[in-house]
Amino acid sequence: MSALRTGLTVFAIITIIAMSACTITPPPGVVAARTAAAPAVSGQTLDEYKHRIAQRIFERNPSLVLRGTPQAMLRSFVLVSFTVDSGGRLVDSSVYRTNGDDEAEATALASLRRASPLPAPPARLLNGHGQLELFEGWMFNDNGQFQLQTSHSPQATTID
Repeated sequence: MSALRTGLTVFAIITIIAMSACTITPPPGVVAARTAAAPAVSGQTLDEYKHRIAQRIFERNPSLVLRGTPQAMLRSFVLVSFTVDSGGRLVDSSVYRTNGDDEAEATALASLRRASPLPAPPARLLNGHGQLELFEGWMFNDNGQFQLQTSHSPQATTID
């Protein structure tokens, strides 16, 4: 019996070694599906993510977006604090700093809400609650149109 037991032990060891050296390659369709499902933003920086948010805000608020050069003396600058969850849903938003222009404040918050859901943030940027807290500045001209601090054009240098 000991020869039989030794033979089975050797067989088991050889089987384990042989199985550990094997790799299983999924069919091409599975590989393609996994590649397509993988998020393309995993290596994205915070600045790159903020540019994606700005783009979404611009897309959802085209009539409010200032094209061209912001005036030298802005009507208002509204700094908004907001939180997004892992899916890009707006969890919270509030005016963090302002010059007291109620209309500009309301426009900034409304334009952010219209852009929701925002692009999903990279998982590595999320806090322990699965959220990302951000700030963005809305720069308003006298006509009520805005650019965002993240992606604004250089301001005019003279007052016309």
